Formats: sequence, C-alpha cells, structure tokens
Amino acid sequence: MRSTFLAPGLKVGLLGGSFNPAHEGHLHITRMCLRALGLDRVWWLVSPGNPLKPEKGMAPYQERFASAQKMARDPRIVVSGIEKELGTRYTADTLAALAERFTDVNFVWLMGADNMLQFPKWRNWHRITETVPIAVYPRPGYTLKARLSPVATMLRECTLDTADAALLPMMAPPALVFLSGPETGQSATKIREAGDWR
Repeated sequence: MRSTFLAPGLKVGLLGGSFNPAHEGHLHITRMCLRALGLDRVWWLVSPGNPLKPEKGMAPYQERFASAQKMARDPRIVVSGIEKELGTRYTADTLAALAERFTDVNFVWLMGADNMLQFPKWRNWHRITETVPIAVYPRPGYTLKARLSPVATMLRECTLDTADAALLPMMAPPALVFLSGPETGQSATKIREAGDWR
C-alpha cells in the first residue's frame, strides 16, 4: 500500500470479507461508512479463507481479489491483501498486527448487523472489541436483532448515539456505534446462486 494511505492521524475503516464476489452492496455500505464516520479511507481486506465459511463454492483468492479491485470504484477504497501478507487467519490477529504496524492510524472495524449476531463465534472476539472501535451497518432483517444482541448489551455503556458516529474513529476501544441508512439486500450468496459469478 502506498505511503499516502498511511499518514499519521488517518481514519481508516476496515471491511473484511471473502468478496466471493465483490458486489454493489459492498460499495454501498462502504460509502455509507465513509460518510457517517468521516473516514478518510476504507480498506477492503480480502480474506485468504474465512474460518466460518465452507471452502466449497469459494473462488480462488486471486479471482476474489480481482473482483474487489473491479468493484472498488471510489478513490477512497483500498483493496488490500494484507491478511495474506501477514499470514493471519482470524480477525483478532489481523487487527492486532495492524494496530502494531500502523500505530498512528485510527482504525475502525466495519461489520454488518448479521455478523454482529455471529460475533460470539469469532475467535477472541473480546480482544477485537478491545483493539479497535466497531461500527455496525444495517442489514435487512438483522438490524434490530443486532441492537438487542448479547454483544450490544455488553457494550451498551460504550455505545455512541448514531448521530455521534463521526466521533467513533478517535475513540479508544471498546467503542461501538450502530449506523443507520438505506439497507441493501445484495449478497454474494445471491449472486452465486443466480450463476452470475465465474
């Protein structure tokens, strides 16, 4: 990644995923997060392999990376292969490595409301909440459930009002905010099921 992306004080959202394939929904939620959180950049972290997803139906890494590059039609989006470079498999390890490597960058973990419900299944998820602030973007059918989830309850005292979302990148973790905005029903699963991938 070019050094211009790593200026001290930069506010960077981290959107991890398989990108199997990348689609308009990724672009939609990225722009929502850029606007609501006042971010300078969003890095799309293309995962070499998601431990919670089956390998069957997973396109090769290079194809998924290429689909993310093609879809990232915004100069503020950086498609990153840093997880592959670091050799990390779990989000907690990736975030710890990034925080150590880029000490002057203000990272925010971006996750969908659907993932918020699965969060306790993630390895060392408590460590994630202690490493970076977290912004949860709305997903159809999951937004209210995420707000009522056990993780949300646990983090209630360090949860910002949605209107104060722009403060999140500068806050020390744990810190959480639920974003609001138009929900997109697009998903990589639907694209694959329709036969529109590969």
